[in-house]
Amino acid sequence: MASDSTRLLLGHKEKHFTAGDVVRDVIMGVSDGLTVPFALAAGLSGAKVPSSLILVAGLAEVAAGSISMGLGGYLAAKSEAEHYQRELKREQDEIINVPDTEAAEIGEILSKYGLEPHEYAPVVSALRKNPQAWLDFMMRFELGLEKPEPRRAIESALTIAIAYVVGGLVPLLPYVFIPRAQNAMFTSIGVTLAALLFFGYIKGQFTGHRPVLSAVQTAFIGALASAAAFAMAKAVQAI
Repeated sequence: MASDSTRLLLGHKEKHFTAGDVVRDVIMGVSDGLTVPFALAAGLSGAKVPSSLILVAGLAEVAAGSISMGLGGYLAAKSEAEHYQRELKREQDEIINVPDTEAAEIGEILSKYGLEPHEYAPVVSALRKNPQAWLDFMMRFELGLEKPEPRRAIESALTIAIAYVVGGLVPLLPYVFIPRAQNAMFTSIGVTLAALLFFGYIKGQFTGHRPVLSAVQTAFIGALASAAAFAMAKAVQAI
C-alpha cells in the first residue's frame, strides 16, 4: 500500500504558483514606478520647462522613490519576521507550561475539519510526542503563520527598488529623445499605457488570472492613478 502511494505521488506533479511574495513586490514597485514619475513629468510639462530639466527631476524622483519603496519593503518584511519569532516563542512557552490546554486546541482545530474525537485522538497523541512537529502545527493551523524566509527582508527591498527603477524609467524615456516637453508628454502617455498593458498581461500569466483582463485592469488603474496625480500637480501649479 505504501509503495502504491509513493508511486502515485512520484507520478503526480502539481503546478502551483509559489512566488506570490516576489510577484507582489514586483507589482508594487513597477506600478508605483510607472505612475509617480509619469505624473511628475506630465505636471512639469504643463509648466513649459525643457525636457532636460524634466528628465533630471524625474531621475531624481526615481532614485529617491526606489530607496524609499525598498526601505519600506525591508521594514515590512523585517516586522513580519519579528512578529513570527515573538509568536513562536509564546507558543513554545505554552506547549511547555500548559501542554494539556495546547493539546485540547489541536483537537479543536481538527474538529473544524470534520474529525471526531476518536479520529483525531491518535493525531494529538503523535504530535505530543514530537514537540517540533507540534510547534509547527500550532504555528500554521492555530495562528495561520508561515515561517518567513531568512533573506526575505533583503530580497523584498531589492526587488521593490529594482522594479521601481525599471517602471520609473519607462515614462521618462521620451524626454531623452524629444526636446519639446509637450510632445514628449504625449509620447510618454502612450508608452506608459503600453507598458501598463504589457505588465498587466505578464502579471496575469504568472498569477493564473486571465491575462487580457489583467492587462486592461492594470492599465485602467494605472491610468486613473496617473490622471489623479497629474490633476493634483496641475492644481498645485495653479495656486
